[in-house]
Amino acid sequence: MKSVLRLIALTCGLIALLVTVAAVCNGEDAIDRNRAKALYDKSKAGIKLTDEEQKYLDRAIQELRKANDRAPDPAPDPARPAPEVSNEKREELKSTGFKPLTEMTADDRYKGEDGGLYGGGKHEPPMAYQLAVREAAQKITPLDSQGRPSKDGKIVFISLGMSNTYGEFRMFKEIADLDPQKSPEVLIVNCAIGGAGVSSWAKPQSGTWQQAVGRLKEAGVTVEQVQAAWIKHAEPGPSPDTFPLQYAKKVREDIASSLAITKSTFPNMKVAYLSSRIYGGYNIAGIRRVNPEPFAYETAFSVRWIIQDRIKSETNGKRGGPVLLWGPYLWADGITPRKSDKLVWERKDLSDDGVHPSPIGGQKVAHLLLEFFKNDVSAKAWFLKK
Repeated sequence: MKSVLRLIALTCGLIALLVTVAAVCNGEDAIDRNRAKALYDKSKAGIKLTDEEQKYLDRAIQELRKANDRAPDPAPDPARPAPEVSNEKREELKSTGFKPLTEMTADDRYKGEDGGLYGGGKHEPPMAYQLAVREAAQKITPLDSQGRPSKDGKIVFISLGMSNTYGEFRMFKEIADLDPQKSPEVLIVNCAIGGAGVSSWAKPQSGTWQQAVGRLKEAGVTVEQVQAAWIKHAEPGPSPDTFPLQYAKKVREDIASSLAITKSTFPNMKVAYLSSRIYGGYNIAGIRRVNPEPFAYETAFSVRWIIQDRIKSETNGKRGGPVLLWGPYLWADGITPRKSDKLVWERKDLSDDGVHPSPIGGQKVAHLLLEFFKNDVSAKAWFLKK
């Protein structure tokens, strides 16, 4: 169990930080980052390692943690100074004081940005865009392996994203497949990839895309049958923000690039639902650069900007790829309850690394997803039984 927890803890941090490992090894040969990454990917894929391979990977993880413990603190955010906490107490950052995007109004500001999922304090897109979304959702119908309408076909619903996305969607699939209201025509396939930051999804030749398509083959379906997606992206190891929302803007650029690849990879995708990260205030000192606050919070603006761009294109008659909508908004300020549903993120909701949801936290996201797809106007049209 301990080795599993170590692997989960390092899903995002291992790839980005193994360069440091070789420099801190003492008394043994330096860790080969490529071998360590290959072993990590192999284990993540469910392939059992040999005793020698597991020992090598455990050593790489141990040295990685030592390297991280010696890393300097990130510089403070000049636009909003972080609370004064030591490295040892970073995992006790139980709230940030930030307002959830769903509680910010048109008059509220965070680094110049107003509130609302869609901006201007609004949580619904403009009516003209809603009509376009409805039109796209109504076109979702069972397809055969060639992408042709078929009463015996499937509506394939996938996820795209990183390790958090993978774990959360895995739990969602477990409960959704047992829900009697879910349409039997909908096949849920988890195409999120552990360790795959958004920059890897932004490259068309990335092995990340090959793995995602491989998941479909394993499920016995094709890319032509994919019609809906839940997308949750981020990038591990953000550099300290020297300008307001710099990290969020880079994530936005990479999401935009990834969506262009999504369009070409899944030609029949009609609608994609985007979410931002859960609370990131429990990152422990050793891997604090994975996605601490305020970076986790600010991914909501990355998502909002992307959707706003698509709304503008649709309004101007430029249709390109699936329509984009907010999925469930997952962020809450630690132990401070959200006003709408009292959602909180306690320490027990995160695994040992403070980054990935624990089984309890994963279930929270899974149920938020199920509630969303059963009740959202555009989603329930195809997700539920007729």
